[in-house]
Amino acid sequence: MSEKINRKLFLAFTELQILYHASKEPINGTWIIDEINNHGYSISPGTLYPILNNMDKRGLLDKDEQVVEGKVRKYYTTTKKGLEAFDNAKNMANALMDEISA
Repeated sequence: MSEKINRKLFLAFTELQILYHASKEPINGTWIIDEINNHGYSISPGTLYPILNNMDKRGLLDKDEQVVEGKVRKYYTTTKKGLEAFDNAKNMANALMDEISA
């Protein structure tokens, strides 16, 4: 049971990290995989790309396709709706951290 909870939390935190970084500059899947790995976690392309697609479909991200070295790369930026979702989640997380740290 705790493994399922940890997985759900990891996926939620991954979405928050994507929204944060994509609000700063356009990001692609390879970049976010490396970023997550830099924090000591591991995510496979088979897990990440469906998350990015889903976030795009939900209107949280905008996708821009560019040809780089003969390959189509998808770059993502956070939409206004995504920024609102991120700010709301950040406020909720901060309130929770304040409560459990007291």
